[in-house]
Amino acid sequence: MSATAQSDAPIYERLIRERGDVAADARRTAEATWREVGRAMDFRLPRTIGARDAGLPLTAL
Repeated sequence: MSATAQSDAPIYERLIRERGDVAADARRTAEATWREVGRAMDFRLPRTIGARDAGLPLTAL
């Protein structure tokens, strides 16, 4: 639910007006963190590229 959506929960709407949409903010932060972790821990590269970058012989794999 966004801050502009009308609902049958006037207390929730009042809290959103006073404090902001904490649930939506948390969701956006979690999604951004998930994307960042995905980029930081991308293990899809072939192992030979890592060995070549480390100066290891390809037969060491």
